[in-house]
Amino acid sequence: MMLQLDPLSATFAALADPTRRAILARLSEGEATVGELAEPFDISLPAISRHLKVLQAAGLISQGREAQRRPCRLELRTLRAADDWMGRYRRFWQGAFDGMDQYLAEIQKEDRDGE
Repeated sequence: MMLQLDPLSATFAALADPTRRAILARLSEGEATVGELAEPFDISLPAISRHLKVLQAAGLISQGREAQRRPCRLELRTLRAADDWMGRYRRFWQGAFDGMDQYLAEIQKEDRDGE
């Protein structure tokens, strides 16, 4: 029985693997065939195909059909949804760090004024 993941969980599960992240990085430069995507890796073509299936199931890539060619392309909508989710936490941490910077500046000013 296969566990069904919500879209965000499927995205992060797919992104957890460094090979899949490298494939996405390559696709950010433009479409590529399975063979082109497999070139830099020291793994079998079936292993690359399994990685592509995970990325496709997560909605991170799509695969077209042009005669005998099956180019893969990056699907930005799914990455954008993950970025939107992370953005909420990014704003939280940025606010916390900004507050810490301000506090440290005040302490440093007090130290300088006290000397």
